[in-house]
Amino acid sequence: MKSYWPLLFLLASIWGASYLFIKVGVEDFPPAAMTDIRLLVAGLLLFGYLAATSGARRSLAELRAAWLPCLVLGLVNAALPMSLVAWGETHIDSSIAAIAQPSVPIFITLLGLRFLPQEPFGLMRVAGLAIGIGGVAIVTGVHPEGGWWAAAGTLAVVASSAAYAVGGLYGQLQVRGTRGPVLATGNLLFGAALLLPLTVARPPTEMPSFASVAALGGLILLPTVIGQLILFRMLRLHGSRRSSLVTYLMPGFALVYGSTILDEPVTAAALGGLVLILGGVALASGRRILGPRAQGEPA
Repeated sequence: MKSYWPLLFLLASIWGASYLFIKVGVEDFPPAAMTDIRLLVAGLLLFGYLAATSGARRSLAELRAAWLPCLVLGLVNAALPMSLVAWGETHIDSSIAAIAQPSVPIFITLLGLRFLPQEPFGLMRVAGLAIGIGGVAIVTGVHPEGGWWAAAGTLAVVASSAAYAVGGLYGQLQVRGTRGPVLATGNLLFGAALLLPLTVARPPTEMPSFASVAALGGLILLPTVIGQLILFRMLRLHGSRRSSLVTYLMPGFALVYGSTILDEPVTAAALGGLVLILGGVALASGRRILGPRAQGEPA
């Protein structure tokens, strides 16, 4: 088996750029409208990939058969969390958003107490939850000059992690027999449809700048489309456990992008919060990787 590290670092570098692209894009695009365009175009591109590799007729039939899980995942794995991150980044730095979002496995562990009673929940996981939540609390207070809006922006990103966790558990418990590329395409397209009313209600009020349009294009092409294709290959070649390591690498790339390209400050509090969150994730996750979203996901 070939080494998984090159693909892992490539995926982390691409997904870590999501936060940079979003931060630049929301300068001119309303969060819901930007997310809607992102989901629609990326979904159509992934459908083109499906049609080219499996045939258009088969792909449409699979999407029709999986409409309900695609609708649910379109809400909790696409429309809701991606909009929350985009809104959050109107109030916080891209690097802070990247630090706050890897808490997905912590929420999966919490939800597992109710929906996966067979899962072991020992002292190690309790410690992981406490450490991870402490890290989130530190990151929430990183922007004291931003006041309540900065705290709300950070909490919106944390809420997106909770949505991804719900999607991960739903995928594990309710989705059977549907190919990953079909689910990915369906949840993007259904997510776009769910956001359409918000986009119509609040479209961009003026012509977006070239930088914002380029950032949206990069967000669609790199993290949302190419990143998904790399993930499919990673899962096929190396499995979910190794693919899940991307969660630990993404924030580092996002910090580098934010500090070097956007001149965002890297504070001791932010780094301390990152260490606590990732440490808590490692302890709370145990050795099991739960659900299709536990591998990490672009913002």
